[in-house]
Amino acid sequence: MDNKVANGARITYTNGGSAISSGDVVVIGNCVGVASVDIANGATGEVAITEVYTLPKLSAAVIAQGATVAWDVSGGNVDDNLMTPAAGDVTDFGVAITAAGNGVTTVDVLLLPGNGTVN
Repeated sequence: MDNKVANGARITYTNGGSAISSGDVVVIGNCVGVASVDIANGATGEVAITEVYTLPKLSAAVIAQGATVAWDVSGGNVDDNLMTPAAGDVTDFGVAITAAGNGVTTVDVLLLPGNGTVN
């Protein structure tokens, strides 16, 4: 008997807040995902919790290829793990697949479900 539920790359998420657009970052517990579809408040939709995505990055952050990264909730962007996390920020949620230096505003990140820590 096969009791597999899903491949685990994407999950169904019920939005309990503001409307989410496809491509938006969604924080679910210790997990950072990317909405695959628009998800209205109270609706459900698919969120990718693994795979590689190009995400917005704090322009001043310097992130080396292979470094773990943090999600700055208030800034709405990826930062390096040298940041001082504030309430709600998620550290170690992914690994930079590409290097992204000062002045670069995006970074490719491999999402690592369950590895993040919410502060």
